[in-house]
Amino acid sequence: MIMTTDKAYLLGLIVGGGIWGNAEDVVRIVLPYRSWGDCEKNPMRASSISKDVMRVVSPMFREIYKLNISYEGTAGQWVILCEGDTSTLEEDLISIGISPRGEIRKSANISKLVPFLIDDNLKRRFIAGLADTIGSTKDTHRRFSDDRQIISFEIKGFNFSFVCELCQLLSSIGCYADQILWNHPNFHTPSDPFYNGSWAKGFKVRVLLDQYQTFGAFAFTAKAKSAQENLAKESQPIQAISCKEKLIKKPSVSVVHPAENNNNIPVEIRGCHFLHYYHVCAALGCPNAPYSEVDKLLQSAQYYISPFPILTKKTQKEITEIIDNNSLYKERKYTKKEVLVSLIFDQYMSKVKFLYQVDFETGYPLNKVISAIAYLICAGTGNLHGTRPKGSQDKVINDYIMENPSASVKILKPDLLTPIVIELGNYSALVGPCNPKVYSRLISYDPANKYKMHIRAIQESDLL
Repeated sequence: MIMTTDKAYLLGLIVGGGIWGNAEDVVRIVLPYRSWGDCEKNPMRASSISKDVMRVVSPMFREIYKLNISYEGTAGQWVILCEGDTSTLEEDLISIGISPRGEIRKSANISKLVPFLIDDNLKRRFIAGLADTIGSTKDTHRRFSDDRQIISFEIKGFNFSFVCELCQLLSSIGCYADQILWNHPNFHTPSDPFYNGSWAKGFKVRVLLDQYQTFGAFAFTAKAKSAQENLAKESQPIQAISCKEKLIKKPSVSVVHPAENNNNIPVEIRGCHFLHYYHVCAALGCPNAPYSEVDKLLQSAQYYISPFPILTKKTQKEITEIIDNNSLYKERKYTKKEVLVSLIFDQYMSKVKFLYQVDFETGYPLNKVISAIAYLICAGTGNLHGTRPKGSQDKVINDYIMENPSASVKILKPDLLTPIVIELGNYSALVGPCNPKVYSRLISYDPANKYKMHIRAIQESDLL
């Protein structure tokens, strides 16, 4: 296959959004722009997108693959329709190891494509095709503040290898991932193993926008303009550094989740627990991973895992069912106490680390207890977004104490270090303990890959 800049761009579009259906003479390229490209909410941007399709995409497809282009713009997505004899396009895809069947990005492997991208210009054009489909430039994509604007490459499914290959391709042109959100329960539901919704929310490869503007590209003027508008919010440029140079900050504790064994997760990492997105990179053998940093992190892994729910928020009935269905929880003897909310909040404001502290590093984390109480208060008054309190949790609790100075919650404390139960009205929460000395005995590593960490189920004997 002879690679040109236009063909590289089209292949990026197809890998990012291509869908092969039953009709052999129609290929669809879905642009999942959602509200960003909504015709009613953003008519000027929608007009620009339609012009981009006909001005940029249509001539390329007609020249290279003899396909005719039209489009459909609806609320939520745009669809480019490629009509005609698709056999030449399919032959090109097959020659680079990409099957022209179904939704391409869910199964695409670009390892055979990358060698055809022999210079940075070809790489930039392929990535531009991806960016014009799955590269989100919504202004809500930022890291902590407007000073760190992000382009987020959003990928469905469980194609871990594609995400790794894309990240390496970006790195090769100087666009280093600022963060990777892997489609894995350790990242999508790190606190609650009993989460009712789907944890499988896809991947996000996040790149600093000013870094992408320097080394990457957009072909759609709508995307380029959106990126410029976002960059204007930054007070000064942010310089990204390579993954190999990155330091790993102390991660949050993550719960051991039953979906770690989900059959959709690739067998290479199925059944493993991960502490950080770079931990996944190391387990997958990415040459750009900061291995020495991951090594240091694993040396203290017991501080960043929990075999119990860190915080589970539900109705009293649902929490009771969880306890009844778990033999370790059910067999505990619970001491029920009425505890003043003001007393717990005062301890929290005084920087006390644990409730029912056992030693310097063991007990129930008070910040999670506070989050549980804020949920219970808001659940009783209907002031929740899902399970999140509306507004600052500290303000929620402080206002509640001001109005109800003698208010209390019920706390069920078990005879061993399993989760406590906190109740108020018809709602309850489970808060699991920190217990690193015990948790260290649950960890093992694969002898063939030291980055594949396994955590066995905790037993009553571990807590005696």
